[in-house]
Amino acid sequence: MLDIRNLYTDLGEFSLEGIDLHVNEDEYFVILGPTGAGKTILLETIAGIYPAEQGKIILRDKEITEIPPKDRPVNMVYQDYMLFPHLTVEENIRFGLEVEEFSEDVISKRVSKFVDLLDLENLLHRYSRTLSGGERQRVALARSLVMDPDLLLLDEPISALDVPSQERIMKELKEIHRETDVTILQVTHSREKAIRMGDRVGVMREGKIVQTGDSSEVFKKPDSEFIANFIGTDNIFEGNSKLDDGIAHVQLQNGGEIVSVSDKEGHVKACIRPEEIMISKTPIDSSGRNTMKGEIVNISERESTIQLDIDAGIEIAVKITKKSYSDMDLNKGDELYLSFKATAVHLI
Repeated sequence: MLDIRNLYTDLGEFSLEGIDLHVNEDEYFVILGPTGAGKTILLETIAGIYPAEQGKIILRDKEITEIPPKDRPVNMVYQDYMLFPHLTVEENIRFGLEVEEFSEDVISKRVSKFVDLLDLENLLHRYSRTLSGGERQRVALARSLVMDPDLLLLDEPISALDVPSQERIMKELKEIHRETDVTILQVTHSREKAIRMGDRVGVMREGKIVQTGDSSEVFKKPDSEFIANFIGTDNIFEGNSKLDDGIAHVQLQNGGEIVSVSDKEGHVKACIRPEEIMISKTPIDSSGRNTMKGEIVNISERESTIQLDIDAGIEIAVKITKKSYSDMDLNKGDELYLSFKATAVHLI
């Protein structure tokens, strides 16, 4: 559907370098990366705001690299919404259709469809300055969707909203994706939003896409230490790997050993996501090939989880639900048994 081949964009102080990306028809694809990675510039180059110095942008088998922005079947929704303050909500939504001189019948049908889908009926008479952030975002989405784009580009669409508004917009975006045939390319710096929203994910760093894949694959099997750190792997240990009958035995720098299902030998980084680790106050009888004992040295509360930092000869982070934390009655200084499967250990 969208094919980007060897794309370069030079903006002087920053450039996109050799971007290759494929987005499937009707896919919800998320570009994940830190601030300054070039995520917005990539979207703006696809939209035609910045010229491509080299490479091709192909949309539905048609090259659009040199096509003016207004003639590309692409719409972009920015983080700050960019609504017209002197127009009402209804006038904002109708604006692009009227500029393109669609018939009143087509305009009415399209506006009505997305007003209903995004629950905007009671806002049509209001001006954007009187709307909440979540309301402005929904209007901006409707204004883009009525143009029936082949590709919808979303630039950090919910980062400025409060948590309840974020939840509502995420649900509405998924509903829009289900009920329309629009392909969505969204950028974000949030790991949680990437894995919740994306059918597939691409990780971006310093103007380059460094890994793409299914959301679960990228998060469980990062290609580099940078990606592992950025996606929140937390547990990354250096060691030396030796293979024995298809199993990697990793000797850690502290003298301990971790077992992994891997074909990698030599100097490695062993990555274990904190939610993959089981804990118990008594010895664990499980299929996990990696077991150890340690002491809780720190407890920190996150939005929906509790993180335990455990000294087991190496400091290892474990994430559990708040209910599990309450049920287990855990405290700093408690001794715990840890267990995790060999398949949970990814070697870089």
